[in-house]
Amino acid sequence: MLSKFYKVQPWLTLLSRLVLGGVLLAAGALKVGNPQKSAMAVRAYEVLPINIANFLGYVLPWMEVGVGTLLIIGVGVKISAAIGGFTMFVFIIAISQAWARGLSIDCGCFGGGGAVEPGETKYLSEILRDIGLTMLGIYLYRFPKGRFGLDK
Repeated sequence: MLSKFYKVQPWLTLLSRLVLGGVLLAAGALKVGNPQKSAMAVRAYEVLPINIANFLGYVLPWMEVGVGTLLIIGVGVKISAAIGGFTMFVFIIAISQAWARGLSIDCGCFGGGGAVEPGETKYLSEILRDIGLTMLGIYLYRFPKGRFGLDK
């Protein structure tokens, strides 16, 4: 049974890199062009002081682009997976606390963000998506070597 896993593992690693890296790259790229809106999305969670939320809103898109790119090309996979997976875990906590506190916000994950009508929130699907992406980060941390990666 394990021998079959080790035959497909490099392909699973490639697929995991492309999915997690692609999501991070797309999310960051959609926010890089509008850092003010990204900062507003972070502020909408009402967790951090405004100056820290603004800083994070400006830095996060670039971090997502960088980590996503590294995962896609297969460089520094173990550390990039740890950063990407941890980022998704933090998003789970942030979205969960917003939901628990009754905030009606768009997560801002792919641009946008801020207040929305109470019926327009998508907390459960966002949390489930981020759980899956966190699991990909954990998998990649454990199995960083895959097909077509530049890490040797």
